[in-house]
Amino acid sequence: ICVTHEMGFARQVANRVIFMDAGQIVEQNTPSEFFDNPQHERTKLFLSQILH
Repeated sequence: ICVTHEMGFARQVANRVIFMDAGQIVEQNTPSEFFDNPQHERTKLFLSQILH
């Protein structure tokens, strides 16, 4: 387990990415699926703010 706010690091080294909001897991997936095809609206919002 590695907790990070560095998304580039997570994408490179993780086998799975777990995204939490308000202490709850809202999405978990492989890095490629998490970053390229997020499912949860909160994940989409977060990624749109940090990746663009």
